[in-house]
Amino acid sequence: MTVPASGAKSRQASFRFIFALSVMNAVSFGIMIPVLPNLIKSFAGGDTAAASEWNVLFASAWGLMQFASGPILGVMADRYGRRPVLLLSMFGLAADFLFMALAPGLWWLFAGRLLNGMTAASFSTANAYLADVTPPQDRARAFGLMSSAFSFGFILGPALGGALGEIDLRLPFFVAAGLTFANWLYGLFILPESLPPERRVHRFDWSKANPIGALRLLRSAPGLPSLAGVAFLFQLAHMVLPAIFVLYTGHRYGWSTGTIGLTMMLTGVLGVIVQSMLIGPVVRRIGERRAVLLGAAAGAVGFAIYGWAPNGWLYLSAAPIFAFINFLMPGLQALMTRRLGPSQQGQLQGANASMAGVAAILGPLIFGEAFAWSLRQEGWNAPGLAIYLASAMMVLAFALALRSAKVPEPEPQPA
Repeated sequence: MTVPASGAKSRQASFRFIFALSVMNAVSFGIMIPVLPNLIKSFAGGDTAAASEWNVLFASAWGLMQFASGPILGVMADRYGRRPVLLLSMFGLAADFLFMALAPGLWWLFAGRLLNGMTAASFSTANAYLADVTPPQDRARAFGLMSSAFSFGFILGPALGGALGEIDLRLPFFVAAGLTFANWLYGLFILPESLPPERRVHRFDWSKANPIGALRLLRSAPGLPSLAGVAFLFQLAHMVLPAIFVLYTGHRYGWSTGTIGLTMMLTGVLGVIVQSMLIGPVVRRIGERRAVLLGAAAGAVGFAIYGWAPNGWLYLSAAPIFAFINFLMPGLQALMTRRLGPSQQGQLQGANASMAGVAAILGPLIFGEAFAWSLRQEGWNAPGLAIYLASAMMVLAFALALRSAKVPEPEPQPA
């Protein structure tokens, strides 16, 4: 089924479809976040530092698979449509959760992460879908609402995962697998296609379906390389939370799995408020460039407080500030999508996924090793070192955006 290229009702219906799909996907993903590090820790003999290092290996392997496969899936989305790529991604995620639910050891978990990394394109393809059905001037708001789908998932998912994890560390993965499979069925029978055949590329081009070809796309339009640099710094800095949050808060503040899940729920609520209620009106008032700068500044300050906070209450006090980081990517994605035509939106999101893959390789290595190193230094109490590094990266992102996030040019005609 193909969504018409124009018409407000068609666009609204298409957005509702993809929003609901993204919420379900985010819930299933959020369920496993509070428990996966502790499952790894149980296989590592209860050693927190060793668990952090295993987290590095798992996340870096996932990023390597994403780096290699993201461009392929992006070109597939431009050639064959967004819907089949979304279905493939959701099926891979469901299989990954089953691997983790049944894993007898660390290497099974590792195999599941490799499988997921090869097929993980649900959010990047959803963004290409969104660009298909949204006028350029409305994309920042639409991308903000799409980001809120991820935050909705983080309201429900981690809290549910934390509660289920208190019963059994494996139970959240079975629940996540069931939700993801239900999501796949939803996409199979209900989700419409957004890219009609006449707007697709005419052939699958292997010269573009690889990391080098994908990154070359980011040099094809004025201003796009610098915007991609801002995106990469954001993606890299943001890896600090998946890499060490559970272990960091458990070590420094003594938080249980349930408390960690509730904290993620709070973060999700604040994210939804910003993404669904503030991004649209604020971006209309201050523009996409200033939205990017606001997000980068909030991220730098929020990370700095997270790294410094000597107790859990001070850590939580930074959450409302950090929530404004959610202005960065919607504004940035709106600026980037304006610089390419409809038949290149999948390639753009594939290139972004490839950069996210690089961030997923480097981020856990940088932050996980920095956290493990800080724990092993006798007489040197700086467990927040890794989060300070993330703050510094957001300062660099702010400086680059200040220089390069110019007012977008008119959108090119379809290729």
